[in-house]
Amino acid sequence: MNNIGEIMKAMDKKTKKRLQIGALYVVGGLLFMGTACAASDLGEMATKITATFGAIGKLITGVSYVAGLGFAIGAILKFKQHKDNPTQVEIGKPITLLLVAGSLLFMPALLSSVGTTMFGTGAKTAGASGTTIGGT
Repeated sequence: MNNIGEIMKAMDKKTKKRLQIGALYVVGGLLFMGTACAASDLGEMATKITATFGAIGKLITGVSYVAGLGFAIGAILKFKQHKDNPTQVEIGKPITLLLVAGSLLFMPALLSSVGTTMFGTGAKTAGASGTTIGGT
């Protein structure tokens, strides 16, 4: 075994999967830290990392809406399958899909109100300037 191809052939599926997931974690960490490491000092690095959290929040919100719509469409299709053949598709499946869809669609509004309840309207993040959460 002198090359990577032979080593990969000798591994079982579980080990290959773990190796792939580990590689994804490494690549994701490098991408996340790439902008932060370009900073000249620790404060600037913290500011850049904090700025990416807003983008991550927007990404989670967008994925939540799209997944919610997908689950709603899946629930409609399962209701149709239940109507066509009630013995094969139980009524619990489309109801569960509908509840998951509603949860995903209302999650961004829920997170916003929970954040306001916990931290108030003027919440700031801790950083190099010394401000704290809930401080002014």
